Amino acid sequence: MDNFVVSARKYRPLGFEEVVGQEHITTTLKNAIDNNKLAQALLFCGPRGIGKTTCARIVARMINGFEEKAEVNSLNIFELDAASNNSVEDIRNLIDQVRYPPQFGKYKVYIIDEVHMLSNSAFNAFLKTLEEPPPYAIFILATTEKHKVIPTILSRCQIFDFNRIQVSDISKQLKKIADREKIKVEEEALHLIAQKADGALRDALSIFDLMVTFSSGNEVTFKNVLSNLHILDYDYYFQVTDGLLSENSSQPLLLLDEILRKGFDGHNFISGFSEHIRNLLVSQDARTIDLMEVPEVTKKKYLEQAASASPSLLLSWLNIANQCDLNYKSSKNQRLLVELALMKMAHVNAVIKPNGFVSEEALKKKVN
Repeated sequence: MDNFVVSARKYRPLGFEEVVGQEHITTTLKNAIDNNKLAQALLFCGPRGIGKTTCARIVARMINGFEEKAEVNSLNIFELDAASNNSVEDIRNLIDQVRYPPQFGKYKVYIIDEVHMLSNSAFNAFLKTLEEPPPYAIFILATTEKHKVIPTILSRCQIFDFNRIQVSDISKQLKKIADREKIKVEEEALHLIAQKADGALRDALSIFDLMVTFSSGNEVTFKNVLSNLHILDYDYYFQVTDGLLSENSSQPLLLLDEILRKGFDGHNFISGFSEHIRNLLVSQDARTIDLMEVPEVTKKKYLEQAASASPSLLLSWLNIANQCDLNYKSSKNQRLLVELALMKMAHVNAVIKPNGFVSEEALKKKVN
């Protein structure tokens, strides 16, 4: 059996042009290298799995003119995981290495991952070297928690803030990889994976590998992704909304019962339904439609359903859903709390005022 290589490693970017969703960073770094204006101490900040260490390795190779597979890479590029090497002794060993110039290439590059994990004494031992490194040394520090890095370190570094990667960008990258691997995929399935990854491409690639392994026919479908990741199908939200628009409180309650029997909790439902109402609101203005991170097919469904509801009605629903969300954890009868919220929403139209606002007193009377 051939050795399997996970997609996150197999498709790790080799150049800045392959890095996804960080154009503001890659453009700046490329210009700095081209114009010989790269700082000797860089701090890469941002969430996990978005390309910080990858960009650090690309910088290290570019300034030395190395190829990706060059054997001399290991002689010039040093990586230290500060999560497990965070003592003063570890930093002193690193400082000792810095004293010797590189045997190959122009620069020795030190990549310190999760730098916020260094102890205070280790930070202090590192200060002098970081402030006045030898001309051949470049330090690239990476962290997911910039606020934990001491100010004296921050002031000595050029700081680069990496972004969470957009759902659409992650989805496009997954599609490219699926095409290369000759894997059949559904657009909605890729969007679901991208949303679950929460801005981290590495997480998205891990989930994608899992879905491919699960499918017997080398195909990633929306249904399989829903089932495997235990995500509530947003078609339920469309059905609940249809019931509420017809002022039928029975249908939403029956749908809620079906959702709960599938193993989802009420909090999961109400927070997802709040997002659904929000998407309906942004669908009502052409300028805000792009704020929805959903596939094109789903976007059309939102536009159709949004045409049936007034903004004031949706805002009233969103307010009720938000109150339910806030009170959920402290409620002794959580199911009843969600059911009550749905019943209130079903009767909003009957008590809505001409100015578009709901009288809470009138709503209570109507529901009670």
